Amino acid sequence: MLITVFWLSLLGAVFSYFLYPLILSFSPSRRGRPEAPSPSSSPRVTLIVTAHNEEKRIREKINNCLALEYPNLEILIASDASSDGTDQIVQEYASKGVMLARADERKGKEYAQLQAISRATGDILVFSDVATSIPEDAIGRMVSYFDDPAVGAVSSEDRFISRDGSVAGEGAYVRYEMWLRGLESSKAGLVGLSGSFFAARRSVCDAWDIYSPSDFNTALSCARLGLVAVTAPDVLGYYRDVADAAREYQRKVRTIIRGLTALSRHLEVLNPAKFGLFAFQVFGHKVMRWSVPWFQVLLLLTSVLLAGNGGIYGLVLAGQLVFYGLAISGHLSPTLQRYTLVKIPYFFCQVNLAVAHACISFFSGKRMTVWAPSQR
Repeated sequence: MLITVFWLSLLGAVFSYFLYPLILSFSPSRRGRPEAPSPSSSPRVTLIVTAHNEEKRIREKINNCLALEYPNLEILIASDASSDGTDQIVQEYASKGVMLARADERKGKEYAQLQAISRATGDILVFSDVATSIPEDAIGRMVSYFDDPAVGAVSSEDRFISRDGSVAGEGAYVRYEMWLRGLESSKAGLVGLSGSFFAARRSVCDAWDIYSPSDFNTALSCARLGLVAVTAPDVLGYYRDVADAAREYQRKVRTIIRGLTALSRHLEVLNPAKFGLFAFQVFGHKVMRWSVPWFQVLLLLTSVLLAGNGGIYGLVLAGQLVFYGLAISGHLSPTLQRYTLVKIPYFFCQVNLAVAHACISFFSGKRMTVWAPSQR
């Protein structure tokens, strides 16, 4: 029995990060996707920016939106019942075509977005947040992906801006995530978009769930309609990392709680008879990844108990001790995090600690639809 638990734990710990993408890479790619989309028309686009108490940053964001090079663009600021000067500042730009869509009460980001959707006139709806800076040509590039009628939503790719204003270099983890996103995009579509900057057809937004993260619910709506959500490597969104490391950890916890909430509200997405390969992608990328910290605990415990048997059990235990030792050293000495050998174990453990924290909070009844935006 103990040996069975050991092997199941080892399988569970590596499945999401290694076996899932391996299996997915051998799955058939969807047909009909354009290799290099190019703009053929300029459909009406509505850019929806969600904000709550952003009086310090909303001017910069509006000016960024007004500088976008797209001929048929409507700009809506979805205020989540802001109580500071955000709404007044937005109204100052009314003469430039910027409109305010204010939620009647504070119910969270998705509810505010829904108020803007009801007023939007665009055939394509683009969603962004205040912290994200959009390049001038990004809307046109994003819209071009909709030339493929099978595409229901398009996700940008995130780029971090460091404190000195330079674009932060891509680490191994970011490169891995972008590779996995591209792989999923070529199969049954993304299981989650970049919540800070993405676009969707108007029809995809009809089933808007205010209690589920819009980046996941949009991908799910695409699957329901027989469409796919794809990534756009040439469409970038730039934003500063969270200034406080503790807040970044809390952001991870909040994101996972919201993801768990979404999945619990739409368990039908795990039915392969209804959603096919997309169901497997949700299972592999979401469910199994959220299970990793629990498999880690089981693997460590069973490795300790079986280490006396030598062989593979001793090797696996030794590997874990070295891995966690490097992570702890990175925690105790942040300067060591500059080294990849320390940074990867440290980041991996930090992420899975946040996953465990979020799971415990979720199953204890905690839900998060309303929160204060992270300061960047």
